[in-house]
Amino acid sequence: MQIIVQIVLFLSVVLVSLVLMRGGSNARHLAIRRIMIVLFACVAVVSVFFPEALTQVAKFFGIGRGTDLVLYALIVSFLVFMATTYQRFRHLETTFTKLARRIALDEASRPWLDQVADPSQHR
Repeated sequence: MQIIVQIVLFLSVVLVSLVLMRGGSNARHLAIRRIMIVLFACVAVVSVFFPEALTQVAKFFGIGRGTDLVLYALIVSFLVFMATTYQRFRHLETTFTKLARRIALDEASRPWLDQVADPSQHR
């Protein structure tokens, strides 16, 4: 039974890693994201097949169980995700504000231009 759970977890990690590798930003961010995903996948696979190794790593850091180490890593990852998402939304908000201002200026009525274009109205 344990081998079935390990195989399912392994396939889940591989599938999630492949899905996360899609998408893009600039080349530098994409490369860093892919490296982190590959590292995550390797650590996840090792922890699935050798859970005692994860417990040993946890004990090395002074944490009682490998499960606790995973929980702490998840909390840190979630906080990093929230921070980067906040930065991305702020950037989008600034971009949308500039775009809205540009559209408003472009579509604003300009009565002085209409008078210059039609010289008969000057009389």
